[in-house]
Amino acid sequence: MDLNAPFHGLRARVDAAAGDVVALCRIYEPRLTSAQFFSHTTAAMLWDLPLPASSSANLHVSARPPAREPRTRGVTGHRVDVPIEYLTLRHGLPVPTPAETWAELGALHPVDRLVAVGDAILTRRLAEHTDLQEAALRLARRGVSDLREALPLLRAGAESPRETVVRLILMRAGLPEPELNRDLHDEDGSFIARLDLAYPDYRVAVEYDGRQHADLAQFRRDADRWPAIAARGWLLVRVVDHHLLDPARCVVDPVARALRSRGWRP
Repeated sequence: MDLNAPFHGLRARVDAAAGDVVALCRIYEPRLTSAQFFSHTTAAMLWDLPLPASSSANLHVSARPPAREPRTRGVTGHRVDVPIEYLTLRHGLPVPTPAETWAELGALHPVDRLVAVGDAILTRRLAEHTDLQEAALRLARRGVSDLREALPLLRAGAESPRETVVRLILMRAGLPEPELNRDLHDEDGSFIARLDLAYPDYRVAVEYDGRQHADLAQFRRDADRWPAIAARGWLLVRVVDHHLLDPARCVVDPVARALRSRGWRP
């Protein structure tokens, strides 16, 4: 392989790896110096953190000073003074730790996306909340104000970015904070359902369904599950993707009505 070839040319030669950030990083890896590593959005995708597919347009590569960041087409270069102890390997590729990766995203992504990524890190136990806080505050860096805003909103337990989005919508509207992914059992202890967002004091649950086209088998399983949830005395509010276009009317109002019907008062 000609390492002097422009990286955009290397991308074009690996059609099978299109959209596969691991494969693209392996192609670029021989060009890394000992002071360089994959960072920012690329590191987040290597850690399988929830970011939009469009985030992978360029590889992000950082260099520790005094080394210079790369200047190559198809690569976004950064110079980041990361202590060596906050660097590790993922898929055998050099990257920052998950906490450090999250802090790097502060300069590139809005608060709600930072919360969704932070939730995923905590849920998967890739880092503790204190690790994220220390990474955010360790250096004066771009995006630190968004990171500080996101920190108190992070919660372990969210299993998808959309669950995080719905939780934030409800909390910002002044509704109580729901529990995340609570298991519901019948009187014999048999499992009934895993509730995305739950208010056990009021027996109200909120479920986000992001499927565009549900297969018939899954639809039938859900159709059996919904009455089983109701039989345990729970009200279920279902949120689908288009409801997020009008969250006040389609998310907040139905959940508030369900809570008020069970005795909640603002």
